[in-house]
Amino acid sequence: MNRQQLRVGLIGLGAMGRNHARVLHGLDGVELVGVVDPVADKRAVPADVPLVDTIEQLVELELDYAVVACPTAEHETVGLALAEAGVSALIEKPLAHTSGAARRLAEAFASRGLVAGVGHIERFNPAITNLRSRLEAGELGEILQVVTRRQGPFPHRIADVGVVKDLATHDIDLTCWVTGQSYRSITARTVSRSGRIHEDLLSAVGSLTGGAIANHSVNWLSPFKERTAVVTGDRGCFIADTLTADLTFYANGVENTEWEALRAFRGVSEGDMIRYAIRKREPLQVEHEQFRDAMLGLDSDIVDLAQGRATVEISEMMLRSAERGETVELDGAGALS
Repeated sequence: MNRQQLRVGLIGLGAMGRNHARVLHGLDGVELVGVVDPVADKRAVPADVPLVDTIEQLVELELDYAVVACPTAEHETVGLALAEAGVSALIEKPLAHTSGAARRLAEAFASRGLVAGVGHIERFNPAITNLRSRLEAGELGEILQVVTRRQGPFPHRIADVGVVKDLATHDIDLTCWVTGQSYRSITARTVSRSGRIHEDLLSAVGSLTGGAIANHSVNWLSPFKERTAVVTGDRGCFIADTLTADLTFYANGVENTEWEALRAFRGVSEGDMIRYAIRKREPLQVEHEQFRDAMLGLDSDIVDLAQGRATVEISEMMLRSAERGETVELDGAGALS
């Protein structure tokens, strides 16, 4: 790619789309040349950036790539149109509303040799990237368990998918990425309490290919927002808070607590606790920088469509388990490392 400024278009100007527009408008080496959203207010578009009516009009602006931030149910139609036009794309997570649609998108971009990625933004959270580096270095020893909690109030902007594909896909991708393992089996239960056809609460237990256990608690029913991942291993546990981008390590100790009453309350062994000093850059900014670099043929770390497809497949296994009331064995979903 020889052009000095990459020409990018944005599809969708909802809550996430507006954040994409903000970052793209100030991203070095990139020019936001157009936005398409049939119901957007022109005042929400950055100054001097045209708001067009159709994907075809956007493509006519000679795009190098596009960012797809429309509702999940529209990802397939929009993505296939971009691939057909020879336009690379960064598609918001989840990649698609079904595994079949995800497969068709992955095949369409791969067959044309286009750069394509999925916006699994948690991979770019400073706490998660630091956690993965430490796990890869063996600082925790053998990984025994991953526990995630992701909850908050109901988002009225989400209408086309439930909490599994909207929120739990974060935790599926995060779990596979930091551990280098995938899911071997899943047992899940879901509840719908908001009057919608889609589920708004998930509780799931997964068996991972490396022997670890994953536990996920996800809902849209909580009055407070929580985003935590706890990874327990031979040498202690890491706690990553992706809201604050904090990473804390609790070491298994070797000193016995001689005070009997305290020992009963706190356990028989305590170690050091460290909260790491981490450089905290905005994950969305880093995600866009990585995709820009991929477009330029530079070293980069994007979430490719094969990985995005695997995450959608695993989310569907969770829904299948909940529907059948039984454990589902996964066959060939593949690791997301």
